[in-house]
Amino acid sequence: MKQIAKRVYIIRHAKSSWRDLQCGDFDRPLNKRGERDAPMMAHRLFKLGIHPDIILSSPAKRAKTTAKYFADTLGAKILLDESIYEASPLKLKQLIQTALESYDTVMLIGHNPSLTLLCNTLCDESIENIPTAGIVGLGFTSSNIDGMGKLLLFDYPKK
Repeated sequence: MKQIAKRVYIIRHAKSSWRDLQCGDFDRPLNKRGERDAPMMAHRLFKLGIHPDIILSSPAKRAKTTAKYFADTLGAKILLDESIYEASPLKLKQLIQTALESYDTVMLIGHNPSLTLLCNTLCDESIENIPTAGIVGLGFTSSNIDGMGKLLLFDYPKK
């Protein structure tokens, strides 16, 4: 059996606020639950000894704020990429594939439904939905993620 060489952590942004109906989708902040759940989930990864080499994040306010909590807790650098916002699962897969050429552990923070669809194209198990602040961890035997990744972790705030 081949050893896991590359790890990918796919994270849906924490719960966003709908309080200001005039606020555009891109600029929606986290709500109180999101502000609680993002650092809690980052701390769960910290306790598991998970430290990404890089965090790729959508620049949408709710995703960027979620990424900051993870970066601060896990000691990782954030790279904001505009293409993650509204990206297709194929585009997200290409971004991860490129990042894995330089890094062993990559974290991607973005939006549904693309993240759940992405996980189901990369994973050896089916995931119905990644809840807000949910984390899916996948392991690969090489930087080529065309083969099915092994599900290492599926965690979310209410679990």
